[in-house]
Amino acid sequence: MQSAVLKIEKVDKKIGRRMILRDISMDIGQGEIVGLLGPNGSGKTTLIRLIVGLMKKNNGRITINGYSQDGEFQQAMSSVGAIIENPEFYSYLTGYENLELYAAMHKGVTEDRIHEVIKRVRLEHAINQKVKTYSLGMKQRLGIAQAILHQPNLLILDEPTNGLDPAGMKDFREHLRTLVQEEGTSILFATHLLYEVEELCDRMIIIQNGQIKANADIGDAYGQEQFVMEIQPVEEATSWLDAHGYTYEQNGQQVLLQLNKDRASELNKQLVLAGFGVFEMTPQKPSIESAFMKWTEGGKTDA
Repeated sequence: MQSAVLKIEKVDKKIGRRMILRDISMDIGQGEIVGLLGPNGSGKTTLIRLIVGLMKKNNGRITINGYSQDGEFQQAMSSVGAIIENPEFYSYLTGYENLELYAAMHKGVTEDRIHEVIKRVRLEHAINQKVKTYSLGMKQRLGIAQAILHQPNLLILDEPTNGLDPAGMKDFREHLRTLVQEEGTSILFATHLLYEVEELCDRMIIIQNGQIKANADIGDAYGQEQFVMEIQPVEEATSWLDAHGYTYEQNGQQVLLQLNKDRASELNKQLVLAGFGVFEMTPQKPSIESAFMKWTEGGKTDA
C-alpha cells in the first residue's frame, strides 16, 4: 500500500465506565476508498469524531499526512474534509453564498476553485438558488463541494447516504469515484449498509463492540470462489467429492462448491474421467454479506 494518509494506532475511547473503542489500529493509503462497516452502536461515529477532533481519545495516536493530531492539530486537519451525516447550510443563502463562506475559512481557495467544484458536483443549474429549495440529493452534492473546496487529500464521510433514494445513492457514489480518479483523494466511508461498501469501496474495516473484527480488501473478503455445478448422478457425485476432500453444499440437483479458480478445470476433467455428467460449472461470487456475518458472528447489533 502507498504511504498512509491516515494512520490510527492503538486508540481507546472511554465514556464514564464504558469502553466505547478499544485498541483501534488502521490506516488508509492515498487514493483508497475504505468502508468502515458496522452495526448501529458499533463505535463508527465515535471513531469518526475522534479523527476530526470533535472528541478526545483516552489513549493512542492519530496521524494525518504525517502530522500528529495531538501536537500538530491545525496542520493535520488542514487537509481533511468531512461530511458528518446530513450536511448543514444556511438555508436562506444560495448554494454559491454558502460555498463562499466555507472558502473564507481556508487559505488559497480562489473563485476559480469554487466554480471548478460546482462543476464537478454538477450543481451549475442550481448554485444561485437558495438552499431551502434544494432536494436532499442536491444538499449532499453541495456538501461534497464544501468538503473538497480546499483540496483535502482525506475525505471523511459518516453515513452520508442517509435519506437518499436509490438514484441519489448511485449518483453520490459516482461523484466519489470521480473525486478519487481526478484528485487522488482518500476516502473513509462509515456506513452500516453492506451493499454501499460492496459497490464503492476498495477495502473494508469491520467494527463491532468497539473493536476491529476484520480489515480486508473487498476482493479478498470473498475467500475462495464458489461454483454452481449441475452434475449427474448427483448423489454419487457428492460421495466422490466427500472422498476427495471438497467442501460443498447440495441444493436439490445442484451442488455449490468452494474451490480455488485455478483448480476448476482440473476438477471438471477428473469428474468426467470418473464417469459423471457435468452439465454446468459456473463461478458465482459469494456475497459480502456472508463474509460480514462470519466475521461478526451473525452481525448482531451491539448493545
